[in-house]
Amino acid sequence: MTNTTTSPDSQTKQSKLEGIKANSNFLREPVATELQEDSDHFSKDGVQILKFHGSYQQDNRDNRQKGQGKDYQFMLRTRSPGGIMPAQLYLTLDRLSSQYANNTLRVTTRQGFQLHGILKKNLKTVISDIVRNLGSTLGACGDLNRNVMAPPAPYKNRPEYQYAWEYANNIADLLSPQTGAYYEIWLDGEKAISSEAAPEVKAARERDGNGTIFHSGEEPIYGTQYMPRKFKCAVTVPGDNAVDIYTQDVGFVTIMDENQQLQGFNVIVGGGMGRTHNKEDTFARMGDPLGYVAKEDVYDLMKAIVATQRDYGERYQRRNARMKYLLYEWGVEKFRQKVEAYFGKSLEPFKPLPEFRYEDYLGWHEQGDGKLFVGVSIENGRIQDTDSLQLKTALRKIVEKFQIPLRLTPNHNVILYEIAPEYRDEIQSILSSHGVQSHEEIDPLVRYSMACPALPTCGLAITESERQLPGFLGRIRTLLNRMGLQDEQFTIRMTGCPNGCSRPYMAELAFVGSMPGAYQVWLGGSFDQTRLAEPICDRMRNEELEQFLEPIFAYFKRERKPGENFGDFCHRVGFDAIQQFRETYELGSEDASTSLSTGASASVDGSNLESVDAGSNGNGRSRSRKTRHRINIRNDIYPQLKAEASRRGQPMSELVYEALKAYLGSEQRQ
Repeated sequence: MTNTTTSPDSQTKQSKLEGIKANSNFLREPVATELQEDSDHFSKDGVQILKFHGSYQQDNRDNRQKGQGKDYQFMLRTRSPGGIMPAQLYLTLDRLSSQYANNTLRVTTRQGFQLHGILKKNLKTVISDIVRNLGSTLGACGDLNRNVMAPPAPYKNRPEYQYAWEYANNIADLLSPQTGAYYEIWLDGEKAISSEAAPEVKAARERDGNGTIFHSGEEPIYGTQYMPRKFKCAVTVPGDNAVDIYTQDVGFVTIMDENQQLQGFNVIVGGGMGRTHNKEDTFARMGDPLGYVAKEDVYDLMKAIVATQRDYGERYQRRNARMKYLLYEWGVEKFRQKVEAYFGKSLEPFKPLPEFRYEDYLGWHEQGDGKLFVGVSIENGRIQDTDSLQLKTALRKIVEKFQIPLRLTPNHNVILYEIAPEYRDEIQSILSSHGVQSHEEIDPLVRYSMACPALPTCGLAITESERQLPGFLGRIRTLLNRMGLQDEQFTIRMTGCPNGCSRPYMAELAFVGSMPGAYQVWLGGSFDQTRLAEPICDRMRNEELEQFLEPIFAYFKRERKPGENFGDFCHRVGFDAIQQFRETYELGSEDASTSLSTGASASVDGSNLESVDAGSNGNGRSRSRKTRHRINIRNDIYPQLKAEASRRGQPMSELVYEALKAYLGSEQRQ
């Protein structure tokens, strides 16, 4: 096979970035030269190659002043397969974040860490320190395989989890860039500290496999131009969807035999979240089942899938360069045939799987070997110290004293593990004394939410996300409480642009930045992240949040089935029905006075009684409104009423109305 990353029948027209990659001398230039220059930023070409080294050049828009240049700084991202973070590396990152960054650490939704606010002059110091302390940033960004995800729960008595971690790490090694550029630039050629890949991985990387590798150059799998766009993989176990398996370019699911021995993997391909506003040829997509592969062949199959995307993926229009568009254009059958041609054999049929469930592993758990682990919730992944919460200090104290490792989770929390039972109380005391809430104390809306960093540093951000979501969650909680839905919990995700870094298109409710101060609203994903959401509104301004959501919550309250989740309800009834209800709904008609949520007093909705309101509804026509009357309910009756309403799947006010109507009817008959 010739040393080119375009196939004979693919388009020859390529984007400028493809030329930048091809001329970079395997990711060396212009980064190596520009790093030595006395400037605070890299050129446009340098920025593109810098990404492969794990860094984005950013501009802090909060610090922009009229007539002055950009406030250049750099975000650095770690490559941490499966989210594994040794104590030595965590303490190094904590120190570096204070010395050279903005004194925070940001857990990503792909189980890595990000440091924000690094200056160009300090990049080499920070990267070299990370590598010398068991870490890496190579391949955390750029057009190649990103951090490989795996379930974060450190179960030692469940072999399927241990296999998932092993193969996630090996796939990360298989697809790691082989160029010497990283170590030449950042460590002056020193590579001895980095761990070697397993022998079977090294052998697989060199094995041809019907044209999957290049026989010249430094990159046997990637060639000179690497991938058309970023490429994302995950390995999980049946039933555990902590990794959002359907959002990956490639997802592997372990298949065990009756003796709990690994036999192979189910393979899912073609997922992806990124899209572009007003570009209908871009869209979020869930992955499709591709087939089953024996464990002995998984690395060769991985290479075959990569080669298919590498050689046939779009290289001119970058917004269509992810593998999901190749699946969409070809269909699964054609894609499978091309993969099998590289693979050299046919895939077996996809094995049956149980339903996937969302897991976050917060709180205390047994590892299965006598030790414990504890999941700590981190709102939007930001590890920092504030007046009310000293999370950064607490984690540093625990890791320093007990020298225990961490695992970063796909929903940007952390797990402390390898904890001896006798240390549990002391560790919990450190967390509590520094303001770290237990999972029982956290509002479920916060627990099951995610937001990307967005403004002020992300160059793609249209509007706020991380800084906006806490306020939105508080307002949504107030609205739910007012409407008698205080026990509801569902997944909420927010992004400052449509690229989907917090995977919003799988959430039950999502806000996607569409313009400054406004968001698209997406509904109907599932709590377990197994169904795509859909957009119901292109532009909801911040101040319109309650006005927009109240009718939807009211419809949910009135028409839900017993035990039905919010996302499942929206998907079942459909957006036409939701919109129709919104058009006829009067704001405030499901307020606290009708919810029976206080346990002390409530009102019954006189839904059959209407009076004419002389006021106008804004279009010159009079509107009708419901007449309401307040009644009191004894506190000892309220819990029984609430339980019965939940059992029947009806609003409490409706039960009270029916009971009173029946009682009054029987009294009149007597």
